[in-house]
Amino acid sequence: MYQDLSRFSMPADFRGKPGWYVQLWWVVQALLFHPSPQIMYGWRRLLLRAFGAQIGKGVIIRPSAQITYPWKLAIGDYAWIGDEVVLYTLGNITIGKNAVVSQRSYICTGSHDFKKEAFDIFSKPIIIDDECWLATDVFVGPGVKISKGIVIGARSSVYKNIEATPGIYTGNPATRVGDR
Repeated sequence: MYQDLSRFSMPADFRGKPGWYVQLWWVVQALLFHPSPQIMYGWRRLLLRAFGAQIGKGVIIRPSAQITYPWKLAIGDYAWIGDEVVLYTLGNITIGKNAVVSQRSYICTGSHDFKKEAFDIFSKPIIIDDECWLATDVFVGPGVKISKGIVIGARSSVYKNIEATPGIYTGNPATRVGDR
C-alpha cells in the first residue's frame, strides 16, 4: 500500500489558528475580499492586516488572489500580487519589497510525505526576496528561497533555492538563462 488516508491526521496547531477562525477568514475572503472593486487595494490590505498578515505600504493585491492563512504572510512595501495568484500559506511566505508575483502564479509552502503510509502533511517557508519578479504562472515549491533581483520566467517551476547574483531563470526546473 502506498498511502492509507484513514491513518492521516492533521498535526495540532498546523493551521496556526482555531478552525472557527480559519472559517471566518474564508468567509471574509469570499464575501469582502474577492468581490471588492479592483482599485480598493487599501481595503484588501486592511482585511489581511486584520487577520494578522504583515503588509507593507503601497502593496497592490488583486481581488482574485487567494490567501490560505493570512497570519502566515508577510509582504514588503510596494510589492505587487497579481490576478489569480495563490499564496498557499500552510507555512510562512515572505515576499520582499518591490517584488512582483504575476498572475496565476502558485506559491506553495506545503505538501504530503508520499513515503509515509499516513501521507503526513508538512510545510516549509518560502522567501521571495526584494525586487524579484515572478512572471505569469510560476510555481514555487516548499522551502524555496529566491534571492534579491532574480527574475523567474513565465510558466517556470522553482523547487530549489536560487541564491545567485541577479539573473533570469526559466524552465522546469528553472535554470539560469541570462543576466538581469
